[in-house]
Amino acid sequence: MQKELKKIRHIAMDMDGTIYQGGKLFKETIPFLELLNGLNIGYTFLTNNSSRSASDYVTKLKNMGIEITPEQIITSTINSVYYLKANHPGFKRLYVLGTDSLCAELGEYGFEIVDENPDVVISAFDTGLVYERLCKAAYWIKQGCLWISTHPDVECPTDQKTVLVDCGAVTACLESVCGCRAVVLGKPNPTMLDTVAQRSGVTRENIAMIGDRLQTDIRMAKSSGSFGVHISNAPVQGNASIADISVRNLAEFGDLLLDSRT
Repeated sequence: MQKELKKIRHIAMDMDGTIYQGGKLFKETIPFLELLNGLNIGYTFLTNNSSRSASDYVTKLKNMGIEITPEQIITSTINSVYYLKANHPGFKRLYVLGTDSLCAELGEYGFEIVDENPDVVISAFDTGLVYERLCKAAYWIKQGCLWISTHPDVECPTDQKTVLVDCGAVTACLESVCGCRAVVLGKPNPTMLDTVAQRSGVTRENIAMIGDRLQTDIRMAKSSGSFGVHISNAPVQGNASIADISVRNLAEFGDLLLDSRT
């Protein structure tokens, strides 16, 4: 274990459930980030939630006492941008099921948001989903447009008394009517850690992925050849073995990292 920990040069962290819960920052978070700074280990925050832009998350974390740059945030939206630029550089016209914040961010990367004749349909976490737009998305998909789903989550975590129907559920709806499957990005798709590696200048093998969800955070780490750190306050059975290590919180992992450097 010490050998694997010594190889870590960059930390990729899930946010909700890992560094905070809802609107409450975990007490271990800021000391852990200070430890990483002291060890000269870089870090990036990852989220599948495509309803907010990277700048929105910078502001959210700043209000919690965490100062970062936009480059330290990677959302499933940014992952989608990198995928399009790498694999379909000529595709610029996007039909989007998503928030105004998402559309504005895509525009900043040089894409045009259109209602007619798109190159790509993007289905995301659309908190203002309109039935007519859902139907139009299905139409363009059936016309043969490339279809990207920003992430697979069917439900977004919340501490409110409601269920937040997320991107994966909308994707399932469109798949059932269109008879085809989307290119699904975000965690656990390993391309998200490729984006981390590209931005940070390290390899996948030098990245540790920390998260509370086995089927997204830790499965992505395993398929990427990165070090998977599962945050769990209770014993988990079965496929918990896909994690390289399971800890109760960031402080516990921080102690292990420190020990590996002394």
